[in-house]
Amino acid sequence: MKTKILAVSLILAGTAVFAQKKEVKSAEKAINKENYAEAKSLLESVEGSISSQKDNSKEDFYIAKGLPYMGSKPEKQSVEDLNVAGESFKMAKELGSDDAEVNLNKVRNALINAAIADQNAQNFSKAAEKLYTSYNLNKKDTVYLYYAASNATSGKDYSKALEYYNTLQELNYSGEGVEYYATNKESGEQEKFANKEQRDVFMKTGTYKDPKDEKLPSKKAEITKNIALIYLQQGDTEKGLKAIDKAIATNPEDTDLLLAQADIYYQSGDKKKYTEIVEKVLEKDPNNAALYYNLGVTAMQMEAAEKSIEYYKKAIEIDPKMANAYVNLASSMLMKEKTIIDEMNGLGMSNADNKRYDELTKERSELYENAVPYLEKAVDLEPNNEQAIQTLINIHSQLGNDDKVAKYKAMQG
Repeated sequence: MKTKILAVSLILAGTAVFAQKKEVKSAEKAINKENYAEAKSLLESVEGSISSQKDNSKEDFYIAKGLPYMGSKPEKQSVEDLNVAGESFKMAKELGSDDAEVNLNKVRNALINAAIADQNAQNFSKAAEKLYTSYNLNKKDTVYLYYAASNATSGKDYSKALEYYNTLQELNYSGEGVEYYATNKESGEQEKFANKEQRDVFMKTGTYKDPKDEKLPSKKAEITKNIALIYLQQGDTEKGLKAIDKAIATNPEDTDLLLAQADIYYQSGDKKKYTEIVEKVLEKDPNNAALYYNLGVTAMQMEAAEKSIEYYKKAIEIDPKMANAYVNLASSMLMKEKTIIDEMNGLGMSNADNKRYDELTKERSELYENAVPYLEKAVDLEPNNEQAIQTLINIHSQLGNDDKVAKYKAMQG
């Protein structure tokens, strides 16, 4: 009796394998005719028994399953279908299929290209979803997780962005590296290569020239900053500052992290703390004109005119071509005007008041005349700087310099 039961069991198992192979073959024929709905239906009918089959049968099944979800034009498929296709090809690859890698790359390329199109159309959340799906299909390519996080942030999908950035931190992702470029002689366009070896091969063909290496800086500070800013966006300033403090404790000399920390304080409204941190960074990087300029802006916002003038002058000393620093320097000087006008408007008609009025009028004119050279320098550097031109028109109108008013009005077109 036991022998008969065993025999029947073997016959039934053999029948199941035969049925499965038959359905897979039928599905393959449907795929060749692009009857994808039929292929999916055939494969779904035998998917429940796939786990009990031999590896070579499983390979055939997963390849067949992936093809109708990928379709003949992968770029037209939904992200859900491409994910099914990619996971199927990934399974087939793990089982040893030689065809799976090519198809898996087709799926990932379709996702990446579609994500680029979404990003260009400012559909950032859709781009993030596709990039994250591509990353999941090959977790060695962490750069796509980084791009997914960036797009999720741009799309204001902060919960997803935070999830992705935290994963990048857990993976110790830095993004550091080198990109390899060379110029195509025929098109004149600079092209990027996968690695130095690939570029070397193309250079030997004589069709490329001017090889160039571009170093990619670490993105760790940016990632930490974005995590902190997202917490801030969510109203959790404490978590944001803890996130960046933890990173700085590990890398106390990293000026990028310190600047990220300063930015968090700036975003939270603590301008004083922002200034303290940036001044510390300037001790390490004393020739950074942009930092002095930013301190000038902060000082203006804090209504510290003298301090902002000091910062802007330092920025100009380092970078004499920084047009906006000249404009803002003049604006800082003119901040005193309000105090003068308020006092003038509060004066009466006595001889003492009239005398004080004349003194303030002279003081106001001197203020204007001191600001003019900086505004003129800004216009010299940027002839279309509307803010500088308009301020010069206003000042010369007050000083009665009609020829200068006409000159600068002519520059406005």
